[in-house]
Amino acid sequence: MKKIMVLGGNGFICRNLVSTLASGEDEIYSFDLNIPEQRLPNVHYMEGDFFDDYVLHNAVKGMDIVYHGICTLNPGNSNDKYMQGYTRDLVQTVKLCDMLRENNARMIFLSSGGTVYGKQEVMPIKENVLAKPINHYGNLKLCSENMIRVFNIQNNTDFRVVRISNPYGPGQDYHKGVGFIDAALKRGLAKEPVQVYGDGSVVRDYIYIQDVCNVLAYLGKNLGKHDIINLGSGRGTSMKEILEIVRRYIPDLQVEYLPSRSVDVPEIYLDNQRLLHLYPMELTPLEEGIKKYYMYLKEQ
Repeated sequence: MKKIMVLGGNGFICRNLVSTLASGEDEIYSFDLNIPEQRLPNVHYMEGDFFDDYVLHNAVKGMDIVYHGICTLNPGNSNDKYMQGYTRDLVQTVKLCDMLRENNARMIFLSSGGTVYGKQEVMPIKENVLAKPINHYGNLKLCSENMIRVFNIQNNTDFRVVRISNPYGPGQDYHKGVGFIDAALKRGLAKEPVQVYGDGSVVRDYIYIQDVCNVLAYLGKNLGKHDIINLGSGRGTSMKEILEIVRRYIPDLQVEYLPSRSVDVPEIYLDNQRLLHLYPMELTPLEEGIKKYYMYLKEQ
């Protein structure tokens, strides 16, 4: 039995991850600013400020594995709040790595499989290409990755980076700046227009949230040999194609086209061969995942 902590346990990905990990035999801890109203009976919930050194040190002490999913930036706000990311998120992640080094604990860092890479000419994108982020969110993640790599080289730590593409599914909230599928389904069900930046040709790599959590849980015990791994579907899908799938369930879906944004890379989808060689289960096809999420939202 391992003691496993999820930092940022109230967030979209991490809340689902906590639930997935709790179905196993390990001792699971969820850390965030607040304890959620809905709690799982076999999870230890810890309330605290990630940016308080004393609180963080005591929280991670004795842990075997730590999933780091805390970030105060998102792609939409990072060009306004970038100093907060560099002076707080990055610095505190360095401190976290040093704490985990002292405790001989492993870490899985939840990075971005889209914004880290930036504009690339060859698709799908492999882990070993030169990352060229075009916004501060992606650059913040890349800075953290590079710092983690140096810890592994200089301090013989076992820290891994998972570059997650575009997850969707139960628990997501597009109001927080990400989640086109979430927005399309929820706004469609509410008879509100779906907002599309640009002409709908932007291509992304969408992956169902339960697949993300299953992979992360698996990697916690089967890390393999790679420091960095893409967690994506291996397939690129445009916003127009997403809208076509959603219209199968919401035929009267309305769309509002807005000016394109400088933070949006035109096309990103990830090569997931490294993942598929390691992970034994099949990933949920996009059409099936959207149907699952639609049915979930209808039942709520």
